[in-house]
Amino acid sequence: MITNIRAIWIMARVMLHSRLEVSEVGSVVEKVILTAIFAALALAIGAIIVAKVTAKANSINLN
Repeated sequence: MITNIRAIWIMARVMLHSRLEVSEVGSVVEKVILTAIFAALALAIGAIIVAKVTAKANSINLN
């Protein structure tokens, strides 16, 4: 959940930064690729954390 919020925050910062810089003409394709990379990294990190927490929870003996 925290990684999802972090990914949204990064995407918002990138979008805001790109709108504020009028003098720099950037490619839309580059921004889309960077956003996709950041989103994929955030999802991968989230999946790793979920897997580790689930494995730890399953290893707890309730008897």
